[in-house]
Amino acid sequence: MSMYDYVIVGAGSAGCVLAARLSEDPDVRVALIEAGGPDTAQEIHVPAAFPQLFKSELDWDLDSDPEPGIGGRRTYLPRGKVFGGSSSINAMIYIRGNHADYDGWAAAGATGWGYTDVLPYFRRSEDNERGEDIYHGVGGPLTVSDGRSGHPLASAFVRAAEQAGHKANDDFNGETQFGVGRYQLTQRGGLRCSAAVAYLHPALDRPNLTVLPSARAHRVVIEGGRAAGVEVERGGGVEVVRAEREVILSAGAYESPKLLMLSGIGPSPALSAFGIEVVRDLPVGQGLQDHYMTLLNFRTDAESLIGAASPENAALLQNEGHGPLTSNVGEAGGFFRSRPELDAPDVQFHAAPVLFHQEGLGAPIGHGFSFGPCVVAPTSRGAVTLRSPRPDAAPRIVHNYLTSPEDRASIVAGIRIALDIAAQSAVADLVTGPFDVPASDADTDLLAWAQRSGQTLYHPTSTCAIGAVVDPELRVYDVPGLRVVDASVFPTVPRGNTNAPTIMAAEKAADLIKGAA
Repeated sequence: MSMYDYVIVGAGSAGCVLAARLSEDPDVRVALIEAGGPDTAQEIHVPAAFPQLFKSELDWDLDSDPEPGIGGRRTYLPRGKVFGGSSSINAMIYIRGNHADYDGWAAAGATGWGYTDVLPYFRRSEDNERGEDIYHGVGGPLTVSDGRSGHPLASAFVRAAEQAGHKANDDFNGETQFGVGRYQLTQRGGLRCSAAVAYLHPALDRPNLTVLPSARAHRVVIEGGRAAGVEVERGGGVEVVRAEREVILSAGAYESPKLLMLSGIGPSPALSAFGIEVVRDLPVGQGLQDHYMTLLNFRTDAESLIGAASPENAALLQNEGHGPLTSNVGEAGGFFRSRPELDAPDVQFHAAPVLFHQEGLGAPIGHGFSFGPCVVAPTSRGAVTLRSPRPDAAPRIVHNYLTSPEDRASIVAGIRIALDIAAQSAVADLVTGPFDVPASDADTDLLAWAQRSGQTLYHPTSTCAIGAVVDPELRVYDVPGLRVVDASVFPTVPRGNTNAPTIMAAEKAADLIKGAA
């Protein structure tokens, strides 16, 4: 049995930040538990190769239960099972969300989480190659850079969107989100800058930080009502890693609630049904949100990313940090409102210079490109529940994509925006035919196509939300010594990609834990 001050479960985006920040104090002993292993695979670090990680040993390879709003389809849910977590297998897009997201959290009771409260933590984490201003920071661990691929097909999307009347925006993390442009990325020298690269690797040699790889957390050990450690399976045996001060769950929006429920913290009737003794009756797993995305796919004779893995491009990446292999696939995009009365976007676009179909698992069949909307401010809510009391069983996951009228209206409006952009000359002149598009522009066909072809945008949140499961300092209600620090604590999903907000939340949590916030 080993003893530490802090035991962190999950070496993903939040866990890497916490391990690095808490171990800055040499008198503090930190243990980081990770079910996966080191991030040594080449496909992690070569940006354009990340789809090759899907359904590999570095992927938890989850699936939803049948989703009622999309015809009962199950959706594929990749999550990183490796140092860096999903920041080691994602598309590296650096988006913080909208100012209104955080002000909405604060107004609903998440004290200290308004936009002006969280901006310093975004800035502290960031080393933006464009330099420092009121919105951006330099010198932080996380390198944020402009994309180095500059693929012509992504540029064509941006030009077509401007032809359709949408304004250019060169900084979606600045004064406004609205408009179209290229995304900034978490890359360093053209290679992935995951949370592991940015935070964990520089801290690995600290004598007060112990990383336990290939270790599956079974449950939080509760003694006398207090979190005392984590039961872990590794090396063929089961042991308890004890925490003198705190246990911190950073296993993500699917696994953190599962661990809480296995530990007796969750909805009482659901736990009792599995014979789990109820420690605290809390709405753990409820309130799940995610971004649902559809992509129009077009054929083209123009060169796409399908041939990126050439010796010439490999040399370009290795020697200059440029070229097609630096592509994050979703190179460009934008934020739109479906109705003029909205003050913040309800639709986000991603544009990829390659066919991206069948949830990213489809074979690369010829040259093509894709772009389309996601519902970036969903009103639908789902849940994560237990499938079994066994720790190695995947949880039940239902997002309830497109089950609300507002979400259906947003996706249909977003597809109409996409069709309008596709009709502009900058795109239309490159298209040789459709690959996967709606049957017509009738509302019924647009919605039916979205239900058939859509997928997750990989942004699950809100299953251990502030105000429901944790307090504004991310402490689990009525369970001393236990916090949750990851995207599950977000009261709502932010408008945009969730990696940067997760890192921000962990930076803020580190200060809360240290008493410095």
